[in-house]
Amino acid sequence: MSWRERKHEEVYSDQEAQKRLEDELPHWYLENGWIRRKYKTSGWKSTLMVVNTVGHLAEAAFHHPDMTVSYAFVIVKLMNHAAKGITNKDFELARKIEEVIMWQPGKEESSSLEGTPDDPRFKYLKYD
Repeated sequence: MSWRERKHEEVYSDQEAQKRLEDELPHWYLENGWIRRKYKTSGWKSTLMVVNTVGHLAEAAFHHPDMTVSYAFVIVKLMNHAAKGITNKDFELARKIEEVIMWQPGKEESSSLEGTPDDPRFKYLKYD
């Protein structure tokens, strides 16, 4: 069964979740019933920007992750508490978080936005 055919709150098995992560979100991993991603930052200010961005996306989606926050990294953990497992909600929010956090305007062909300069004073994220 494809993920599009799943019911809204249907829980994935560990094997199904792992396969979907490999196919769609290769920097995310499955651990102890959660899908997770560690974002490395350049320091506290960048860490707070990541936390606030994830917070905004989670609140807009009304699906809230657990997070571990440290000086130079943020770990985002997703699991559908109501369904007691990983569902499409988790994958969809993970995809949106990944898309927004890892966006690099300087890498887009037709963008007028340049992105941050290659200068240590302006480091933000450690992009994959």
